Amino acid sequence: MSSRLKVAYQGERGAYSEQAAWSLFGKDIEVEPCPTFDAVFSAVEDGACDRGVVPVENSLAGSIHRNYDLLLRHDLHIVGECNLRISHCLIAHPGVRLAEIRRVYSHPQALAQCEQSLRELGEVEVIATYDTAGSVRLIKERGLDHAAAIAGEGAAALYGMAILRREFEDETINYTRFVGLGREPVTPEGESKTSLAFAGKNEPGLLFRCLSAFALRNIDLTKIESRPIRGVPWEYVFYLDFLGSVTEQRCDRALEQLREMAIFVRVFGSYPRARPAWVASDVVEHQP
Repeated sequence: MSSRLKVAYQGERGAYSEQAAWSLFGKDIEVEPCPTFDAVFSAVEDGACDRGVVPVENSLAGSIHRNYDLLLRHDLHIVGECNLRISHCLIAHPGVRLAEIRRVYSHPQALAQCEQSLRELGEVEVIATYDTAGSVRLIKERGLDHAAAIAGEGAAALYGMAILRREFEDETINYTRFVGLGREPVTPEGESKTSLAFAGKNEPGLLFRCLSAFALRNIDLTKIESRPIRGVPWEYVFYLDFLGSVTEQRCDRALEQLREMAIFVRVFGSYPRARPAWVASDVVEHQP
């Protein structure tokens, strides 16, 4: 019986999520491709896999809302994060020319990150699929000679396909943040980040008071986003990330104050913070 960590991710072999799994947990793991994000969460929660990896936001296309909803639905913890550089390739059968492409397949997030590049191709049909690498496999197995897929370089190599264009994304500063999932929380050492969700009554000033629990203690919030509460129109749950760990006294007290004001607070976990893979000068140079 294998003693290697078994890690679930959404997509086919060669997907960006597979790269993220290696980045988070090392190369000496057993990867388990899953057809959907729901299946990733279930595989970890049910014990079929030790860990899971899902994307939560992209620097161009924004948050992957489905996974924020699933975090709230499942009893799992965030145990790590990584920021993966996404460099898309336009991939087709060997010998096919760019002018011959009539359809382009890929995951909706990848298509959103390549909107301008797709427009430059002219009259092509854009078809959404469930996975980037899976799109390459699809055009390979179906023999679609006038079709291309948007995916990573690794997917082209894995399926023996040709790269028509590299860096097909609209912006080269293109990163996706992935989180690792586990059944038990971790205690991070060094720089850490904490993710949580909370909701409160719809009353004036409540959000300000909730966030003041962190501001008064000089805790840096790195993300806040609202999502609708299912079955309760116009009521929202807030997802929040901050720098620090629940083991720190100031963070623990901030959460204690938040719980006094909110209807519910769910801490997804404190985990090692991934350092940004880019530098500020890169971002400034790409400002419009």
